[in-house]
Amino acid sequence: MSARWPAPPLLDAVLLLVSLADALVRVDIGFHTASVCAVGGAAVLVMRRHRPLLTFLLTLPSAMITDATFATTAALYTLASFSRHRVLLAFCALAYAIIDFLPWPWSHVRASDFTRADSLLHLTYTLATAVAPVFLGQLVQARRDLSRRLAEISEAREHQRLLTAQSVLAKERAQLAREMHDVVSHQVSLIAVQAGALQVGSPDAEARRAAATIRRLSVQTLDELRHMVSVLRASGSRPTELTPQPSLADLQRLVDGSAIDAELKTDLPDDLPAAVQRAVYRTVQEALTNVRKHAPGARATVHVRRADGRVLATIANTAPTRPALPLPGAHHGLVGLRQRAELLGGTLTCGPTADGGYELTLDLPATASA
Repeated sequence: MSARWPAPPLLDAVLLLVSLADALVRVDIGFHTASVCAVGGAAVLVMRRHRPLLTFLLTLPSAMITDATFATTAALYTLASFSRHRVLLAFCALAYAIIDFLPWPWSHVRASDFTRADSLLHLTYTLATAVAPVFLGQLVQARRDLSRRLAEISEAREHQRLLTAQSVLAKERAQLAREMHDVVSHQVSLIAVQAGALQVGSPDAEARRAAATIRRLSVQTLDELRHMVSVLRASGSRPTELTPQPSLADLQRLVDGSAIDAELKTDLPDDLPAAVQRAVYRTVQEALTNVRKHAPGARATVHVRRADGRVLATIANTAPTRPALPLPGAHHGLVGLRQRAELLGGTLTCGPTADGGYELTLDLPATASA
């Protein structure tokens, strides 16, 4: 884990306290001018982030008159960490070094002060003191720029990954659309045609009614397939909704068109979230489909209600009255319903009843949303 810098207000407060302590230790309180310069130089550090150049200039008197140079060093570091003007930084560092090197007042400066042996050592020290915060500030600025650049690269890579995923998804959707159009739609069309022929030519009234139901369901399936094919062929430039989405208002029509003896009981309001309404509709749809497939001749009861802030949908059927025909299936229906319920914070339970029937219960929070 990388080290984390202190929060800016905390760091500013620490620098201010250290600068005041530096002034207190290095400045004679009896020297009024020096005290004012030292304390003033420390105080102006509060605006170092907003006016770094002005802050540095205001701290120079402290370095010129007193030995309290911490505030000037901190201001120069801040200026170097924000400014990209290398010439300006060089002039500021040179000015700081000259001011710190020359004794105050300047009227007392003598030529012999520059020829002493310790003058070279003092000059080297002042130059290092002036250059060090500039280099450190530039290093921090480079680190900040590098972090920003890495973040931009990561964002660009994530964007490229999403574009690649969308391209792959678009190809898969186009292929799926072709398969649905060329195979599934064709076969469903044949079913509708054959059912229509049976409806017209069969002498048995019950067979004609069954053929009419098959033809009606085939036509509805074709309409849904056409709509899904158009959705799958969309470019994906914007989210495409599978409209119209089912709601609780469509439950009665679903039950009436299920081709089984089913009864609907519901007392739900119409203001439930759309995700809850879709989950209830899809659960009832799958349950009635399973009754048709696995329990021929059974009666079904659909009871949808609201209790204690939750939505309960119970679909129960009696025992079948005739053997079920073997029909192909992927056995993913209940798995998908259970996953949908879990995503909405609910549960799906199902199992056989004591009288040989089957019961499925969906329990969802009434305020769930996807």
